[in-house]
Amino acid sequence: MAGATRSKLVEAETTGTDAVAAGAVGLSAILFVLSLAALFETVTISEPVAGIPVVTLIGGLLVLLGGAVITFGVGSRLGYVETQPSSGAGLIAAAVAGVAWFTVAGGAASQTLGLGTVGGVAGGVVVGGVAFAAAALTREDIGSTVPIGSLSLLTGLVFIADVIGPTWIWDLGWEQSASLTAEFVIPVATLFSTLFAGWAAAKAYGGFGARGRRMGAYTLIYLNALSIVAFLFILVAFVVVQGVPGLMTGVQFGAGVGPETTLFGFTFTWPIYVPFVMNGVALLNDFQGVLPAIVGTIWLVIGAVLFAVPLGVGAAVFLTEYAERGRFTQAVEVATNGLWSTPSIVFGLFGFAFLVPRFGNQKSLLAGMLTLGFMLLPLVVITSREAMIAVPDEYRDASVALGVTKWDTIRSVVLPAALPGVVTGVILGVGRIAGETAPILLTMAGGTFVPGAQTVDVIGGFEFTATPPFVANPELLQATSALPYQLFALITAGVGLGDNVTDPQGFRWATALVLLIVVLSFYAIGIATRYYFRSKLRYE
Repeated sequence: MAGATRSKLVEAETTGTDAVAAGAVGLSAILFVLSLAALFETVTISEPVAGIPVVTLIGGLLVLLGGAVITFGVGSRLGYVETQPSSGAGLIAAAVAGVAWFTVAGGAASQTLGLGTVGGVAGGVVVGGVAFAAAALTREDIGSTVPIGSLSLLTGLVFIADVIGPTWIWDLGWEQSASLTAEFVIPVATLFSTLFAGWAAAKAYGGFGARGRRMGAYTLIYLNALSIVAFLFILVAFVVVQGVPGLMTGVQFGAGVGPETTLFGFTFTWPIYVPFVMNGVALLNDFQGVLPAIVGTIWLVIGAVLFAVPLGVGAAVFLTEYAERGRFTQAVEVATNGLWSTPSIVFGLFGFAFLVPRFGNQKSLLAGMLTLGFMLLPLVVITSREAMIAVPDEYRDASVALGVTKWDTIRSVVLPAALPGVVTGVILGVGRIAGETAPILLTMAGGTFVPGAQTVDVIGGFEFTATPPFVANPELLQATSALPYQLFALITAGVGLGDNVTDPQGFRWATALVLLIVVLSFYAIGIATRYYFRSKLRYE
């Protein structure tokens, strides 16, 4: 009987082995996060944690992870763990194992053993070939675990033995001075070892076979998604930590401490004073700020959106609802995709050569708005078309059946249903144009700093004239600054101004933080708008 040959572990349903495999998957996630933190220097590898050196801690966890993966695979092969492995691990798993071991063995042969480039390549080919064969020619439980687990085990032992320690440096020996340091190699080696070992542990937890491969794929996807989210949070946190000291310099709270502001005919005084975002640059200022650049950035984005969105949505309506599918629409698709892929410096040169001469031959806010509007236009057309195509034809047919005209159908049915997709495209486009530097440099920026606290008064700058076009706005035709260009100029010039920027780094990081806040604010407005239109579609 089949049941008579089962081991005691299998007879007990082996919940303990499942726990080991699940623990290995969890350990891989922990190591993945730890390696990301070390890579972005959130955790310093040269400093101990709870009295244990970080490198030793990482090495011990890698040894534990690799040992668990190997033990599970060997246990499955010997029948102590009930699994359903395939006859082979597959070419993808074999290729991963081969490339990983080629890299490790090649580096060890050329660096540790001193065999040079030729010896490193030869050693990598031999060891990588063995790892490839071990994964491809053996049963899945061995082929998926032993080569990958051994890699994690070896990496951990190298860290524990201090072969690669916090002061380790690998001089690449190129003509240009180049080297790999421990601050980079240790986190990256841990990252990839953990990624592979986590995949193998997930396959083991799924019992190998189709279920195991599916769980392994899910683990890779989750770890990659985790790395993306972690990178985003680390990036934002890093900018916040670096920028807050400069941003908060000279901040005051209390009645009457802030500047006076006139709004709708009423004058009031702010109860908070943040010099960095409320001041411009002036000789008599105790603290210098970037208010003109903030206002310039906001108006730049608003002008680009007002220019590009009506044109883009209108073009999408024509191409989707009126134009027949043919060579013309295909040519427009190719052109819009090509324009969206065009480097921003090309748009900047276009604005400099074509727009600037037509606006008094001087840089201006209007030239910058139109240049960035041309950059945004292709994405608005692409996303609006896709959103309108996604609207079911049943909506159109039902409207026509009720006797509604084609234009009224588009206006009252198609556009409302497509608005969430259109807004999503605008959000993506604003995220790109709000941080562009080259087009602003060539078409709009008048200098690193705008003197005083003078900001562009676009709304109050409109004037009526007796000659066409009967409306003028000198504010739109003057050069101003914007946060991306100002940050670029500060970095390249290496200077700061005023008492609050005796450390130029603080001024730069504070400027970067304000730029990030402005861009995220536009994102928030766009996301709120998208959810609003989605909720209306849901309830109507």
